[in-house]
Amino acid sequence: MDGEQTPGGRRRRGIYILPNLFTTLGLFAGFYSIVAAGRGQFGPACIAVFVSIITDGLDGRVARLTGTETDFGAEYDSLTDMVAFGVAPALLVYDWSLQHLGKIGWLLAFFYAAAAALRLARFNTQPQVYGKKYFQGLPSPSAAALVTSAVWAGHSYGFPAWAGMPLALLVAIGGGGLMVSNFRYYSFKDFDLRGRIPFFAAVLIAIGIAVISTDPPLVLLGLFMSYAVSGPVLTLHRRRRLRQGRRAG
Repeated sequence: MDGEQTPGGRRRRGIYILPNLFTTLGLFAGFYSIVAAGRGQFGPACIAVFVSIITDGLDGRVARLTGTETDFGAEYDSLTDMVAFGVAPALLVYDWSLQHLGKIGWLLAFFYAAAAALRLARFNTQPQVYGKKYFQGLPSPSAAALVTSAVWAGHSYGFPAWAGMPLALLVAIGGGGLMVSNFRYYSFKDFDLRGRIPFFAAVLIAIGIAVISTDPPLVLLGLFMSYAVSGPVLTLHRRRRLRQGRRAG
């Protein structure tokens, strides 16, 4: 277990409370989503996944801001991500729609969960191919948001299982495939929470929150669908520019 080094060379055992508290909250929300989806309570299940996404964004930033980053925290966060962004969305989309496909349905749900596990393992063991500014493959929280917002939108609009099937197949197969792809995605890691932003940017943030509040499931589905598509578009555009540069050279 990680701890703090004492002047005498001993290692003081224990973990930091604040960042791991956010991680535990994310784990709880992911577990609750699984339970709620099994009961057919898809609205609360979807909200729980988004709670996990928010806490996942907070625990790392809190650890960096407070100087409490540890190997234990990183491993705990990764295991929590597997539950909240791998297993929970897979079971959510399965319980909502894919279960009606029988064996094929649970195999597709497993494909998404396995892709999330592979994505997390690659992120933890391989150096960042595209640097800190970009991710290699769709990040697992974004893939979870894509699947969850699709289920949330379908459920809130009262889609029957057969009507939601194409959307469920699209997000499960597409989200899983994009996670293990080599497409580059903008990471937003260069966004400094402690830095100043222009007044106009603050106005845009307020407008964005207002737009999301008008219809959260549908707006979030549009946002994360756009982000999922941005990876292939950005990568293919960059490859085209490189080919044009070689020809010009």
